Amino acid sequence: MDVRMQIAMVFHLDKCIGCHTCSIACKNLWTDRKGAEYMYWNNVETKPGTGYPTQWEDQEKYKGGWERTEDGKLKLKSQTKGSLIRNIFHHPSQPSMDDYYEPFTYDYDELFNAPAGNDQPTARAVSKVTGQYMDKIDAGPNWDDDLGGSPIYAENDPNLDHMTEEQKAQLFAVEKLVMMYFPRICNHCLNPSCVASCPSGALYKRGEDGIVLVNQDVCRGWRSCVSACPYKKIYYNWNTGKSEKCILCYPRLETGQAPACFHSCVGRIRYLGPILYDADQIEAAASVEDKDLVEAHRNIVLDPNDPKVLEGARANGIQEDVIKAAQNSPVYKFVKVWKLALPPHIEYRTLPMLFYVPPLSPVQSSKDSEGDALSAVSDNLFHDVEESRLPLKFLANLFGAGSDTEVIYALKKQKAVRMHRRLQTVGDVDAALVERMLKEADCTPEEADDIFYLTAMCTFDDRFVIPPMHREEAIEMLKEPWEQKGTAGFSFVGVGSD
Repeated sequence: MDVRMQIAMVFHLDKCIGCHTCSIACKNLWTDRKGAEYMYWNNVETKPGTGYPTQWEDQEKYKGGWERTEDGKLKLKSQTKGSLIRNIFHHPSQPSMDDYYEPFTYDYDELFNAPAGNDQPTARAVSKVTGQYMDKIDAGPNWDDDLGGSPIYAENDPNLDHMTEEQKAQLFAVEKLVMMYFPRICNHCLNPSCVASCPSGALYKRGEDGIVLVNQDVCRGWRSCVSACPYKKIYYNWNTGKSEKCILCYPRLETGQAPACFHSCVGRIRYLGPILYDADQIEAAASVEDKDLVEAHRNIVLDPNDPKVLEGARANGIQEDVIKAAQNSPVYKFVKVWKLALPPHIEYRTLPMLFYVPPLSPVQSSKDSEGDALSAVSDNLFHDVEESRLPLKFLANLFGAGSDTEVIYALKKQKAVRMHRRLQTVGDVDAALVERMLKEADCTPEEADDIFYLTAMCTFDDRFVIPPMHREEAIEMLKEPWEQKGTAGFSFVGVGSD
């Protein structure tokens, strides 16, 4: 057992209001400069929708992440050792400017200093890349924001794959129209394909906390990482010729502060804390079949109260204050204890360290016989999860590698907590029904109260458990596979073979 510590995160999607305050906080702090105008290290997408860059989840197009070979091994989808040389100056699967958008500003001089005339002056759009006027603007970072059900955007969501045409038609019918918000940052994965793909070895995971960073002095701008990252959270700065990405605000973490996007979150959906994990299990967990990926990923996370785990942690130089933080981590509770939080697109096999609590969507509605008035399909106070407007298959594609088992478990437990709290605060639901729902959701009343507290009543310190970083121990903790094998990235399989 090789016990490591990793900073991990949970986003509670049932609480996200789509305000983009997190995006603005990150934008103002880290990417408000030349060459980074189009970078959104933190962005909030509307689902169903195409996201940013456009259809980033379509790995047939972008070829990010890992794929499992017939013999159960892993290899990068974006490149092999041979193709790395052939494509070193150009990756055919890399997003283009059209997949993002051409960043622009406005020529305010034309607006403020225009001479007197008969027509109202306007501020023309000017490209931040070329400096030329732009006659037509076709896209932006939140171009499909709130357009749930739009035939242009939502119907092109890759997560709608394997849904029948009838299911899609029902989803986009006006009486069933629904959307959810999906905030995204770098997942700081345990098996990051971006790190494994880098020819110059510029990307690395910090030994003391697992944060994935880019060494700007080593980066040569080959952009292999942009293609290899399946979440498209690495950007190329066209001004400096370097790759850049979310750094999880590590200067703030090192001083005990929450990252900017976490600190500014209006809906208080974000949780951060350390987890202990077994690095020896990474290759095996990432190599299982799709249906077993979620559970294999969860099994990597270790119990911070287990004496054997504590012994392994101390043997690896993990300090007592870090262990204590792991024992109090909200992420451990959401992911391992309550099993409410699930990884995004685990089928990419990067083992992300950002987890999401899937949202409970509204009950389906139906029209009356004349087709005018709308009414709820369900007569229950809180409808069954199978009756929600957002199809389970959609959520399963997003959080379960196509399997809805873990998604249904998380949704039913959330519903049981709601019914339990309704019984305690209002008392208009049947106690026997609540008891049965809690039992079916594998949840005790005490656990339901704990979930409610951490979801709705928690303090700042409950949401963010930030351990001391112990930079002085980084060298001792860095026993990474590339040191042992001489590879460029944090990878058990290098960059594949021809």
